[in-house]
Amino acid sequence: MRVGVFGATGAVGKELVQVLGDRGYPVAELRLFASTRSAGTRIPTPFGEKTIEVYDPASPPKLDLALLAVSGDWSKAHARQLVAAGAVVVDNSSAFRLEDDVPLVVPEVNAAAAQGARLIANPNCTTAILAVALAPLHAEFGLKRVIVSTYQASSGAGAEGMEELEAGLKELLVNGTQPRNSVFRHPLPMNLIPHIDSFQPNGYTREEMKVTWETRKIMGLPDLPISCTAVRVPTLRAHAEAVTIETERAVTPEAARRVLATAPGVKLADDVENAVYPMPLTASGRYDVEAGRIRQSLVFGDHGLDFFVCGDQLLKGAALNAVQIAEALPAELVA
Repeated sequence: MRVGVFGATGAVGKELVQVLGDRGYPVAELRLFASTRSAGTRIPTPFGEKTIEVYDPASPPKLDLALLAVSGDWSKAHARQLVAAGAVVVDNSSAFRLEDDVPLVVPEVNAAAAQGARLIANPNCTTAILAVALAPLHAEFGLKRVIVSTYQASSGAGAEGMEELEAGLKELLVNGTQPRNSVFRHPLPMNLIPHIDSFQPNGYTREEMKVTWETRKIMGLPDLPISCTAVRVPTLRAHAEAVTIETERAVTPEAARRVLATAPGVKLADDVENAVYPMPLTASGRYDVEAGRIRQSLVFGDHGLDFFVCGDQLLKGAALNAVQIAEALPAELVA
């Protein structure tokens, strides 16, 4: 395949290139695109050293697959142009996620939705991690409502967010000075910020509403009640989520463990006697979403569960999911 990665110098773009190599995606030609600031830079990749290019809308490249790790504005301006030039486009931004004619895909959940599409949206990182765990539980027990609180790493704000956290920790712990902030609304070191994206008229943030809107679309449950509180925490990568579900059919922790133990994309990490449970420390750099701390809900009784999930935001939450979408496409579509 002739593959282009757009936003190749960002945190997700770098992971896209690495995942393509790690999973042996059939790349015949790899082209990397980024801003003019990076143009001409040569970088090592699993496919050999490549030169960063600047996208020229007057002359779109001939690609079979375009993986976009760029802003929503850039995607809106150029994604359909790349499709018209012959590429299948998988877009990581929020530009098309809720468009009726664009499938929003987590391959473990709704891979079939991508069949025949030439523009496919990658979900919000928090949503992707959540959906991998929710889908098998819904298939077995039925979901009646979902309540989730997220603990989102600095990587959710890209390389700049990770750099600000690292610099702030140094300022605070080494220099003894107050950390500065520009990426986040407040200093993140030794802090939690219950504010991700802009506040909406209903009092939720847009990040929180993305979880509601996108989960409903991916799972084909347009009326599923979902409430989310999204919190930024001072970790580098891997988002964690505390989840409460009410189910249509009776459920037990033992039954849920059996379901999740064999669910695609899930690693069961639920041995509290030996202090095994999902954590950013163990989920970072891993493809699977960890699920654990599974227990009967004290609120919903035998029709409810509480559990904890953790997944690498840059992998399952972004780059890995995008490559999995490409892997699931029919060969004739991207050839």
